[in-house]
Amino acid sequence: MRAVTLAQVPGTPEVTEVEAPRPEAGELLVRVQASSVNGFDLGTAAGYLQGMMEHRFPLIPGKDFAGTVEAVGDGVEGFAVGDAVFGVVTKPHLGTGSMAQYVAVPAAIGLARRPEGVSVRDAGALGLAGTAAFDGLALVGPLEGRTVLISGATGGVGAIAVQLAAARRARVIATAKPGPETDLVAALTDAEVTVIDYTQDVSAQVRAAAPDGVDAVLHLAGDVAELTALTRDGGAVASALTVPEASEDRKLQTAMIRSNPTADTLSTLAGQVASGALKVSVNSEFDLERAPEAFAAFGGGTLGKIAITVA
Repeated sequence: MRAVTLAQVPGTPEVTEVEAPRPEAGELLVRVQASSVNGFDLGTAAGYLQGMMEHRFPLIPGKDFAGTVEAVGDGVEGFAVGDAVFGVVTKPHLGTGSMAQYVAVPAAIGLARRPEGVSVRDAGALGLAGTAAFDGLALVGPLEGRTVLISGATGGVGAIAVQLAAARRARVIATAKPGPETDLVAALTDAEVTVIDYTQDVSAQVRAAAPDGVDAVLHLAGDVAELTALTRDGGAVASALTVPEASEDRKLQTAMIRSNPTADTLSTLAGQVASGALKVSVNSEFDLERAPEAFAAFGGGTLGKIAITVA
């Protein structure tokens, strides 16, 4: 099969011919139709995960996938060949990812059916970012009537988090510089979102919008210490990038976002996409043979998600 591979890390991805996987017990073999690029994939290629996870070479990156079931491994129930599925590769090692024509994935976690009304492209870009946004907001507690600052609102996770927070009746403050970034945020939801220009004085702008501080911060970009200082005593900070420093005297709740792509979470997100309540902000697409260009585009900065079409 054709696949994006890394011969070593740090390394540059290329498209090569490799042996197609076979599903082990408890797994499904999925014929991949779409995937997407995440920061995790760039971190893998840069070698940042060495020593943290086993690497198997040639290493196929890719966490997100959408496609159809090609084969069912022993012990798997509830799925059949031809079923439309999507999700997140959750194996404990790196190397057997989804940027390929086929991927073998556990049936017990990171997998859900793709409902009618959700395109293959959107499903292939939803899993990891959607789960991170969903779980990140869960960490900061109830949202209705509270002010939530989302730093990094124009990335894949942030764009979904803005929508989820607004739908839960939070007052959303989002960081985006003027121009296309602000336009993207404005188009995400009909709810009013206060946009902060992160190229200027963030603290002053947030204080102007929320003089008493914000109730919660979802940290996806920027200076976590600066953002934590803008949080009210008793508030919450959840970060996708680091473990926020706890402050007992201020009684802050702090946590690092660790996505858990359960079938329930994936199905909930897909249902919202199908109903039109949630948009997957895919702003560029590359076919599998051009996937190395997608890595370069992501590294150069992009709005929303970069999709990879496989078939």
